[in-house]
Amino acid sequence: MASVKVKSLGHAGFQITSEKGKIIIVDPWLTGNPLAPCKSEKIVKADFVLVTHDHFDHVADAAGIVKATGAVLIGAPETVGRLKQEAQIPEAQIVYGMGMNIGGTVKFDDIAVTMTQAFHSSQTASPVGYIIKLENGYTIYHAGDTGIFSSMKILGELYKIDLALLPIGGVFTMDPVQAAMAAKLLGTGKVIPMHYKTFPILEQDASSFREIMKKDLPAVGVVVVEPGQEVSVQS
Repeated sequence: MASVKVKSLGHAGFQITSEKGKIIIVDPWLTGNPLAPCKSEKIVKADFVLVTHDHFDHVADAAGIVKATGAVLIGAPETVGRLKQEAQIPEAQIVYGMGMNIGGTVKFDDIAVTMTQAFHSSQTASPVGYIIKLENGYTIYHAGDTGIFSSMKILGELYKIDLALLPIGGVFTMDPVQAAMAAKLLGTGKVIPMHYKTFPILEQDASSFREIMKKDLPAVGVVVVEPGQEVSVQS
């Protein structure tokens, strides 16, 4: 039986492959990323590209991948509007032709993508996160760049989150202590830490996060995925 697979593209970028082979790219930053496992040109297949906000380390290669693969771009209206204008992305390749906003859900066949709030900064629109429910019901939460917020508990109650992709790097996002509390609020079964090591001022590894999780939430699996590594998160 096919499995749900998650591949790290470095930093906060991921490639999610569903049981039926649909490919979802989130926050692709490969060009100029010191930990990038490949060049953006190597990504030749994608069905959806999700962007959480417009900082370079999350959106740099989004437009190029959308144009190269024919994928649908999902993001907030002002952010996708900027990318559309700068890269001449056809309207047909933008969700709803204009983007979507926090609280909205879009369905493609049996995949549902819900946009959630995030607490960060962005030049265009508000930063966001995503809850991705795949065809078989497996649900992944990509928090985007964010600090911790108490309504993560509500997200966990509304959506049974099987896997959470949480930033742990500190400085610009949650640190390991906050990320562990976020995992508790969300009630997730597994966590993949992200947004660390890339810059010297960030947390340089996931060891502190793993230790906190082992002490406070031993039943929650922590899966550390190195750039370029792909793991099966559900079989």
